[in-house]
Amino acid sequence: MEDGRIPLETARAERSVWLMKCPPVVSRSWQSSAAGSSTSPNPVVAKVVLSLDPLHPDDPSSLQFKMEMAQTDSANTPKSYTLNMFKDFVPMCVFSESNQGKFSLEGKVEHKFDMEPHSENFGDYGKLCRERTNKAMVKTRQVQVIDNDHGVLMRPMPGMVGLVPSGSKDKKKLTPSKGLDAKRIRRDKQELVNILFKLFEKQPNWALKQLVQETDQPEQFLKEILNEICVYNKRGPNQGTHELKMEYKNFEGADNE
Repeated sequence: MEDGRIPLETARAERSVWLMKCPPVVSRSWQSSAAGSSTSPNPVVAKVVLSLDPLHPDDPSSLQFKMEMAQTDSANTPKSYTLNMFKDFVPMCVFSESNQGKFSLEGKVEHKFDMEPHSENFGDYGKLCRERTNKAMVKTRQVQVIDNDHGVLMRPMPGMVGLVPSGSKDKKKLTPSKGLDAKRIRRDKQELVNILFKLFEKQPNWALKQLVQETDQPEQFLKEILNEICVYNKRGPNQGTHELKMEYKNFEGADNE
């Protein structure tokens, strides 16, 4: 221990051990049986049945292994499994560690098995697969129908979005950027027009991307409204921006007076 090495118990080093790959449903059933047993610390969870041809007892191909479960979690869980044995595998040993930190060599792997449902349980296994598929298809999210079809309760009230000047140092993004326009909820048309008027009061020219971010509206829907109340500057110092049509500018001036 002083040189950093850990002692290893090797009394069972030559013991023959089987390595078996089992389906998750079998592993869960064994764990459930072990946890629910109060009479024995090592309850019997399954038994292995070995069949062989008495006329050819020395022929390895005549050996057939079958496992029968002591109990299962559900009626559709297969109770019998065929164990396909393999001998061509990399030599392996099994180690264990106790709660006290003691390491032991439990044996060397002599046979390796893969489990598959026995032919007599194919019907139950098919039901289990369908049951598992149906559970996976169940939607965990629920859709709730609300009376307000404009989604007012699901978005900020008018006047809370996009009213901070774009040049302000204290400006913060009130809404996260969205990759898909389909996730943006359309506002009421008149409500959106009022918000756009307030934005154009702050500055006369806006790019489309800026307005999409400020209003949090679908780009195509916003374009339709802008075509009604704005003109698009194709050239000049304000190229690529929108500004209010003259009649709306005059309307704003009349209100301010």
